[in-house]
Amino acid sequence: MDAARLTATEASRLIQSGKLKPADLLEACLARIAERETKVQAFAFIDPAQPRAAKSLPGPLHGIPVGVKDVFDTADMPTEHGSPIWKGWRPKTDAAVVNLTRNAGAVVIGKTVTAEFAIRTPGPTAHPQTLRHTPGGSSSGSAAGVADFFFPLGTGTQAMGSLIKPAAYCGVVGFKPSFGLINRGGVKLVSETLDTVGIIARSVADCALYVGAISGQDLGNPDLRPEHAPRIGVCRSPAWGKAQPETQRLVTNVTATLARAGALVSDYELQSDFSSAFQTFSHVLNREAAQGLGWELTHARDQVSHTLLEQLDAGLAVTWEQYSKALAALAQVRERFSSTLGDLDILITPAATGEAPEGFSSTGDSSFNSLWTALHVPCLTVPAGTGANGLPLGIQVIARRGDDRAALAWAQWIASALS
Repeated sequence: MDAARLTATEASRLIQSGKLKPADLLEACLARIAERETKVQAFAFIDPAQPRAAKSLPGPLHGIPVGVKDVFDTADMPTEHGSPIWKGWRPKTDAAVVNLTRNAGAVVIGKTVTAEFAIRTPGPTAHPQTLRHTPGGSSSGSAAGVADFFFPLGTGTQAMGSLIKPAAYCGVVGFKPSFGLINRGGVKLVSETLDTVGIIARSVADCALYVGAISGQDLGNPDLRPEHAPRIGVCRSPAWGKAQPETQRLVTNVTATLARAGALVSDYELQSDFSSAFQTFSHVLNREAAQGLGWELTHARDQVSHTLLEQLDAGLAVTWEQYSKALAALAQVRERFSSTLGDLDILITPAATGEAPEGFSSTGDSSFNSLWTALHVPCLTVPAGTGANGLPLGIQVIARRGDDRAALAWAQWIASALS
């Protein structure tokens, strides 16, 4: 058994039963990191001596290594936000998520690469499968690290598609919970209105294990088969025109497979006001990012990348009237979304426009993610096949806000049907 390849739930069961020692799991992960990290570059910081010396508390995550995205404060490791401005910075405290993670028994194995302030210029991380493609972002290091067996769980944030998209590109599971389910204290936020803390893992059950452990919410056991098949709406969304041919085929194939497995599948079309609200998304994101990074703009503007500067300057140009109108439009559709689902349990939609793009100039297109982030609803991506280049594709599962337990259960039903 290669312990590094275990899912978090598998490892947890073995640890709880005494069949696997936490130290052996950690050493297996560190050995994999030593073998592959120089190629994949998933870490912003790792010192093997630190996780080896860390005390793993008893709890639901006892002994499980976790990679922490480098926008979460850590008292014992640098927190640099993917920016030279913060190089070498050492916070005095852990972010709430990191503290909760440690208290649940997990071991923070290192800090994972993020795009610049989790919004713009990519870091050095490569797609583990090819080393020539982006792993997606901004939670790049967490997605690549989970996919390449560096650690079974990686934390992330999402203001656009920073959890779902890289998980889909790397062929693993991404979970963006309902907005506010996980505490954001000590996280460098891009957007007060949008940023959501979540997890990248190797299974849906792993996501339930981790988020349940740190939120205190009982998210159930997604591996238990529901009493009936789901009622699924297939939503191509306003971004459908950007879907690559492999993604269009994926949706067709997935829909047919789920119907054969017993799901009641129907087309679902968003009403026009959702599309209109989506068009003003950038007003909210850019204005809040410009304000949230105001200190950096004032005191270290020359160390902000050119592309991010363009975005932040556009945010500074957004008027209060434009911003408040966009906020109101998003709040209105957010309030209405649940009722528009009718008797549907979930929606499915693409997790990304296609396979991971080649090169490292971009982390990919988040067009299939931003609207759902703005609606504050739980989203998961599960692996659903491969594209023309043999790289992973994912399907995205969406549920009503606050219905995270059901989102996880139905996502696992879909993952089982697709496997």
